Amino acid sequence: MTTLAQTEFSRLVNQTGLPLEKLEKTLGYSRRTLARYESGESNPKPPVLETLRNIIKNQTVTSIEKPAFQFIDLFAGIGGLRRGFDGIGGECLFTSEWNQYAQKTYLANYHDKDTHIMAGDITKIDAVDIPAHDMLLAGFPCQPFSIAGVSKKNSLGRAHGFRCEAQGTLFFDVARIIEHHQPRVFLLENVKNLVNHNKGETFRVIHDTLKNELGYQVHWKVINAKSFVPQNRERIFIAGFREPNDFTFDNLVLPDPLNGPKLKTIFHSEDGSEGKDGHFIEGKKGKVSKKYTLTDNLWIYLQNYAEKHRKKGNGFGFGLCGADDIARTLSARYYKDGSEILIKQNRRNPRRLTPRECARLMGFDTPGQSSFKIPVSDTQAYKQFGNAVVVPVVEAVAQHMAAFIMDEEETPPYTVEKSIAV
Repeated sequence: MTTLAQTEFSRLVNQTGLPLEKLEKTLGYSRRTLARYESGESNPKPPVLETLRNIIKNQTVTSIEKPAFQFIDLFAGIGGLRRGFDGIGGECLFTSEWNQYAQKTYLANYHDKDTHIMAGDITKIDAVDIPAHDMLLAGFPCQPFSIAGVSKKNSLGRAHGFRCEAQGTLFFDVARIIEHHQPRVFLLENVKNLVNHNKGETFRVIHDTLKNELGYQVHWKVINAKSFVPQNRERIFIAGFREPNDFTFDNLVLPDPLNGPKLKTIFHSEDGSEGKDGHFIEGKKGKVSKKYTLTDNLWIYLQNYAEKHRKKGNGFGFGLCGADDIARTLSARYYKDGSEILIKQNRRNPRRLTPRECARLMGFDTPGQSSFKIPVSDTQAYKQFGNAVVVPVVEAVAQHMAAFIMDEEETPPYTVEKSIAV
């Protein structure tokens, strides 16, 4: 049966852009053995995977005369959306993120040229001050739109548009930037409930604005991340194209969510193989720090709270998970008590996930990796990962959109992995 490590081998080989015969000498194994790793018949040893990662890390973009396309990253958080589009040869010109702690994590993990602009609150930035770009990325918050002004204008027979319907919301800032710069492509990300939010009125305004007012061909799809990570997390992706094409989400191929990875793939190994990783693990064997185990008082409180709601027939309560389970959706409130994802322990109270395990759960690190820098407190890290997008999902969407992002006459090497993201 194919393991995650074997899947990782195939993915890393693809990122190097090298055929197996050219990797024989470097990896120290025959082509036949490497083929078995790629097919899943055998399990590669960790040094093999690390060598491939080093090859990718040492690759530069010097062979690319210009980026395949240029994009901006709005409501960027810690850069989950951009990781997918860095990976297909894009260059990020401009980032907007208002939270200072998210900015700190973002800047610790992306080493851009001097031409890259890191900005704060997008509501205070004029569209003319944003660089021209081919693509716009935005994971804007879900907010209700006020229709009071719209109703009044309707009664007076006056025209109205997104400036009236979306004014005061953060989608308004996305729309005004799209209107000004007219990027070839955009990708917006939001919670699944956006479609039904405010009885469907929110999504109606967004779709009408993008399609009818701004003139884009619009497609959307809800994707569950459990195809890629051990987490039940549904998010909507809205893609838009300035020029008509035959793009569709209907032929996006995703792994079977019923056969997705389990939580044990993102846990700390606790066998000493991980090495030092901040305060998340301790001791020579790298055991998870005791600070993540719930106190007796908190564990009793959570059990009593769950029992109270059970008697009322409600579904509220904690989510207790084992190694072979998948988690509930990680939220930004995880720092409070960790109740949505608690990990079973032998003869001890359950524990929270560590921030490193959250990085793996969200795909910023692959299983066993600890390369994504977490330079903030646990509280801020939990908020950041809880608000983030699952990286492998974005990578799949980016690959699916790649052929439609560039002009037809352009043939850039968009499958080359950029080296600016750690």
